[in-house]
Amino acid sequence: MSVIYNRVALIGLGLIASSMVHAMRRRGLAGEIVGTARSPETRQIARLDGLCDRVTDTAAEAVKDADLVVLCVPVGAMGAVAAEIAPHLKPGATVSDVGSVKRAVIDAVAPHIPEGVHFIPAHPLAGTEHSGPRSGFAELYDNRWCLLVPVEGTDPAATARLRALWEGIGANVEEMDADHHDLVLAVTSHVPHLIAYTMVGVADDLRRVTDSEVVKYSAAGFRDFTRIAASDPTMWRDVFLNNKDATLEILGRFTEELFALQRAIRTGEGDELFDYFSRTRAIRRGIIEAGQDTAAPDFGRGGTK
Repeated sequence: MSVIYNRVALIGLGLIASSMVHAMRRRGLAGEIVGTARSPETRQIARLDGLCDRVTDTAAEAVKDADLVVLCVPVGAMGAVAAEIAPHLKPGATVSDVGSVKRAVIDAVAPHIPEGVHFIPAHPLAGTEHSGPRSGFAELYDNRWCLLVPVEGTDPAATARLRALWEGIGANVEEMDADHHDLVLAVTSHVPHLIAYTMVGVADDLRRVTDSEVVKYSAAGFRDFTRIAASDPTMWRDVFLNNKDATLEILGRFTEELFALQRAIRTGEGDELFDYFSRTRAIRRGIIEAGQDTAAPDFGRGGTK
């Protein structure tokens, strides 16, 4: 493939950004990749590894003359970073992000974007429990979805260019309204993470089950919860604080369903439980048929790095 952006600046160099670097290099999508991170240690690792073509000490330096700037920082930090880079953005550049929440990011970032710069929020639906500049790999986005959330009045040509980049990286791309995105992600990601954190917390609090037993006898269900609950605490704190309404709505529905299942178990309603589990099993089959996971016993993560 050919170069889509001559210079790409990545602000933040964790799993998502480092995977973007490897994926862009795999297809030759960027002429030059510049990166920066808040932590001097992260910047040093990136320099030692040659992760980017250049690593700068500040975000302002990183965005100079960049055609695309991608904010790869926790949602709670997006506004401050946008304010820092705004005076240094090149006219005609595109600013995007990879945040798991979109309405809060738009509210925090959009006021800082200067006239003549395109702002196109995005969210690649991919990740692992690992973080840091050495956690990335080129295949992370292959056949995963990246949702673009253009704000009103966005130049269609700028959106098409960003779409081409994500497709070149390996993702399937779709456009979505910000509020709908936040509701969808509350169902598919945010509340499941909250439930995973809660279940691991329950095991930690249940003193009649020892730590060694939890580790030694972890069945697939609990083991999967611990994988999810190992995710970056800063990122997930910001997700829940910034997607409060949708998370609470879905959490309320979850609680109602849980009470219904409690009642069915208490009253011995075997048929009701069987029907419920059959319906939910069909959703799992649909995910596999859509190519978003495999039926392998390791839940399709055997190749995760």
